[in-house]
Amino acid sequence: MVAIIDYGVGNLFSLKSSLKAIGADVIVTADKEELKNADQIILPGVGAFEDAARKLRESGLDKFIKELANNGKPLMGICLGMQLLFDKSYEYGEHKGLSLIKGEVVPIKDDVDESLKIPHIGWNALKFIGEPSPIFSNIEDGDCVYFVHSYYAKNCENSVIATTEYGAELTAAVANKNVFGCQFHPEKSGKVGLSILKAFVNLKEGFLC
Repeated sequence: MVAIIDYGVGNLFSLKSSLKAIGADVIVTADKEELKNADQIILPGVGAFEDAARKLRESGLDKFIKELANNGKPLMGICLGMQLLFDKSYEYGEHKGLSLIKGEVVPIKDDVDESLKIPHIGWNALKFIGEPSPIFSNIEDGDCVYFVHSYYAKNCENSVIATTEYGAELTAAVANKNVFGCQFHPEKSGKVGLSILKAFVNLKEGFLC
């Protein structure tokens, strides 16, 4: 069973529907016992980093998610959920993240030409870094996925498993042992995205990337 963490940030319907489409047994929950019993957990999110981080802290889910991840539970962060995995974000100030992956979240506009539209919205190709990650086992280098973001992860070279080009080489996906992050939305990325989700839900607890 895969559990989608419900902490009041984001529309979870499309993610739940995508997981059901690949045959996964899925629940949406904030219950710690259900999260503990899940085979994999997904941290989604849209909106502002500060608001999302605050909601995780207020619910106590921040420490609990870190505990589960540190004990080997496969965890995937999607979009804002991926950004929350890092040490901190500079979105309208400086805000602390979960520190499950070393790095920081910064504005795209600071690193690309001002002629490019921000947020970065649309389909872009993935460029694998190093050997393909297990979550990419069912897709090919150069396959396209769907992005919607104004900030991206930086100074995280040791964890980057894929980048994408948008006026600069932007971090598209990261991994640290059993913790994965996708800046793009696999649930909105057609067959490629479904293949990524399927590979993730096939990972077992204790797996190390």
